[in-house]
Amino acid sequence: MATTQPIRNRIQDLKRAYDTLRQGKVSLLSMIDEVEVPESVYNSNAIENSTLTLEETERILLEQTLSRNVSVREVFEAKNLARVTEYKRTKAKDSELSKDLMLLLHQILIGGINDAIAGRFREQGEYVRVGTHIAPAPEHVERMIDDILVEYSSDLGSYFLDKIARFHLDFETIHPFCDGNGRLGRVLINFQLIQLGLPRLIVRNSEKERYYQAFRDYGDRQTTRTMEDILALALVESLHKRLSYLQGEAIIRLSDYIKQHGLSAPRVTNTARRQTIPAFREKGVWKIGEGFVYRS
Repeated sequence: MATTQPIRNRIQDLKRAYDTLRQGKVSLLSMIDEVEVPESVYNSNAIENSTLTLEETERILLEQTLSRNVSVREVFEAKNLARVTEYKRTKAKDSELSKDLMLLLHQILIGGINDAIAGRFREQGEYVRVGTHIAPAPEHVERMIDDILVEYSSDLGSYFLDKIARFHLDFETIHPFCDGNGRLGRVLINFQLIQLGLPRLIVRNSEKERYYQAFRDYGDRQTTRTMEDILALALVESLHKRLSYLQGEAIIRLSDYIKQHGLSAPRVTNTARRQTIPAFREKGVWKIGEGFVYRS
């Protein structure tokens, strides 16, 4: 399967507008990225069953005291993932996707949590599973990583989101590390997007069941369509958010917009989820530019 042409056209139009409007506004985009870090970290860790809330993640990254005791591991996971996210944001354009990069990012991600496994692939006797999926034996890991890197870099004909979706599915199927595979895999999605001049996206914990379904669909039927759809919607939302800020719009809660215009909340919220209106989420709350004209 492949991303549909209408979706490709929408992304192309949004990317064109993004490229035009971002000229001279590097500092604004950097602010958006920086403010988004806690939300990105929270969602990625929550997918891996971290108990930290978004507010707690924000407080940890700001070195503020928490109102409850949390495990040292969860604190390290939040701080380390934030460091990886920042490294990716500043270095992606000057780095190549490679095994060395994966190992470096994994060292940052797992360092201080489990130094014995940080920055290296699984070795002999180190088997892992995700649900009912048993990852390939460790002696095959490095070759398989080489294979997906070559496939990704040499495929010049496929649509970029289709390539990224397949790479992510393959990476997680291989599960090359003893720990941190999911978080690192989602970091690599954004590394690939930034290399293409696109903003990063957030795979949200609230939608993790569909995210898990994408892996089941790939394992059972070898279809990448579910993951392609997830990434396409998330990327369109990310572009909508940045375009709203770049255009200098007054940004309000979608719920307030609905009340102001006497609209149907379920209908408008569904259009937001489908990204057929330029709505986006901040801290899990749907927002939109105040000047947007809704047409049912």
